[in-house]
Amino acid sequence: MFRIVSSILIVFGSLAAAQETPSPLQAQKIGSDEFIDSEVPGSVPEVPKSVAPAPPKRVIPVAVPATPIEAATAVTPSPLDAKPVGEDAIRLQIFLDDSNFGPGVIDGKPGLFSELAVQAWNEVNGHPIEDWTAVNAAARKAVPNPLATAIVPDFTKAWVGNLPTSKAQQAKRNRMTYRSVAEFMSERYHTDVQYLIDLNGQKKVYSLKSRDTLIVPNVKPFTIESLTGAMYQSDEALSQRHVVVDTKKNQARFYEAAPAALVVEEPGTTVAAVKRKSANRGLIASFPITPGKPKFIKYGKWEVRNSVELPSWRYDKRLLETGKRSAKSETLDIPPGPNSPVGIFWCGLSKPGIGLHGTSDPETIGRARSSGCIRLANWDAVRLPTLIRPGTTVEIR
Repeated sequence: MFRIVSSILIVFGSLAAAQETPSPLQAQKIGSDEFIDSEVPGSVPEVPKSVAPAPPKRVIPVAVPATPIEAATAVTPSPLDAKPVGEDAIRLQIFLDDSNFGPGVIDGKPGLFSELAVQAWNEVNGHPIEDWTAVNAAARKAVPNPLATAIVPDFTKAWVGNLPTSKAQQAKRNRMTYRSVAEFMSERYHTDVQYLIDLNGQKKVYSLKSRDTLIVPNVKPFTIESLTGAMYQSDEALSQRHVVVDTKKNQARFYEAAPAALVVEEPGTTVAAVKRKSANRGLIASFPITPGKPKFIKYGKWEVRNSVELPSWRYDKRLLETGKRSAKSETLDIPPGPNSPVGIFWCGLSKPGIGLHGTSDPETIGRARSSGCIRLANWDAVRLPTLIRPGTTVEIR
């Protein structure tokens, strides 16, 4: 049987709304608390206790579906009971991402993170952990069109610039922008530039400009323009949740409350393993992460202390090189933005210098290592305040 593949045209609001320049960022400032790939652990983030003033309201462009466009070729569906390939693989990754079980970069090549996301989804829904049938069937029903045609928004120019590599020059900028429209669009649709090239061709991707069209994964976009620099306070329900950071599997798992006790085999018993017999509704999300270098990992239970959009970052060269803090006058304030070392979100813990945060390099999640913090892709980090708040317990294992 053949399946005709179609796409959805995504149009971003009215032209007048799209041309509006975002208001100044109401960013919160954190210290040199997290040193990407350095050898020095950090100190407590400097985050004000008061709520940041809200910037003026602005119109946010909205994705509006249009008439689906039929593809020129038919695609044979993958077997339901195996890891999918082709567009079924994209469909599965989008379904998992939309379900808050992050598969990592959406690229049609499901690897370890997609497998872990499938296992988490199965656990929540009461299916055998290694089963592919149920999740593939659910994905095909939920995501009939895995690809879409998007229009590059006019406001992209406010988020893209010739970002210097020098920290001194970066400190003079208003924001740590994307370096290209291709980078902006790839992060917006939870993928990487290479996959956009696979879908559209290198010439088109490297020459993108406002109002150009682009084939992208049909996932809910990461709308960086909607961020205001807000600080999130504790919440009666969200603050009671529990996060388990598995530094061996590079996963952060989010629970409604403390996770169920681990059942282990007693010495001398003949039971080989304990199988899950019911759905684990306490597990609500999981995302791939990059933990700190082994010598900097702070194992134990900590508490979320602050939760901030678009944080700025204090760069202290001496502290990075020697472990001794410089006078404030000798440090640099790196502005907020998607290419900040801490990404677009900071969630600080009670352990000094440690937090869950975004990253400037989502394709390195699970591979490159920091000095102790927990890094997530920006499109995953932005979900943190909808899942946890100050008071939440974070257990690092």
